[in-house]
This record gives sequence, structure tokens and C-alpha cells, in this order.
Amino acid sequence: MFAVIKTGGRQYRVVPDDVLEIGKIAGDVGTIVQLGEVLLLGADTPVLGAPTVAGASVAAEVLQHKRGPKVIAFKKRRRKNSRRKRGYRDEITVLRITEILADNAKPSIGPRPKKEKIVAAPAEGDDEAPAAKKKAPARKTVARKAPAKKAAARK
Repeated sequence: MFAVIKTGGRQYRVVPDDVLEIGKIAGDVGTIVQLGEVLLLGADTPVLGAPTVAGASVAAEVLQHKRGPKVIAFKKRRRKNSRRKRGYRDEITVLRITEILADNAKPSIGPRPKKEKIVAAPAEGDDEAPAAKKKAPARKTVARKAPAKKAAARK
């Protein structure tokens, strides 16, 4: 099953487990948000909305909020000594589609648990943790003699 949703003035074709970047929406990282503007539900018999499908929504998990690439707007008026350089970065929300819902259903799938970092445990024979690598001692600086002047050597 797939759906066509509209958010931020753009339309996206989504299926469950899709990861997509959309314009920034409200929602904390790790929470489930519902996107209500579903334009099309596709399955064996597709359902078209006029303009949206009544009672349909898409549940998605917020993975992160970030900023897009920098876009530079540079304007120059030749022979007028007039220039303007402005840049901006779009605010982006990264979503993972969890499920496509119809008939005013509520999301049944919660956010995925975060992966825990695996810490390497010492081997059974070792009682101590592995020692940190030691740096070589710093070399001492040797004072160099100033070169003798050629005039003094000629005398």
C-alpha cells in the first residue's frame, strides 16, 4: 500500500519504512506525528481524494531536525557599484513513515527504540581494562649557537 501526501506545499509518494526529508514540522525527535493531507491511497483499488481522502492519514516518526545546504543569492548591478550577497539554509525534518492509516484509525506502531552503543568488555583472562596508548616523551629543544659573523672570522 502507498499514499500520496501533501506537506509544506509539496507532494510525496510514500510507503511504510520510507525515510524522507520535508520542510520543518512541529514534533520532537523520536515522537510519532500524523500527516493528515492524503491525496491518494493506493492499493488493489486506489482511492482518490477530492481534494483529500476523508479519514486517511499517514503516521511518521521524527528522526531528526536539521538544516539543508546553503543557498547563496548574489545580485549585482553592473557599473553601479551595487552588490548584495545573502545566503540561507532551509529547516528540514527527517521522517520515517511507520504506517498508512485509513478510516480515522489511530497509529498502532510506536517509535523504534534507540540503538545502544556496544561497549567492548575485557576478555575473561584480563582483570584490567586495556591500557591507553602512551605518547612518546617530548624531545627537549637544544639551544643553537648563533652563527659567527664573517667579519669577526676574518680578523
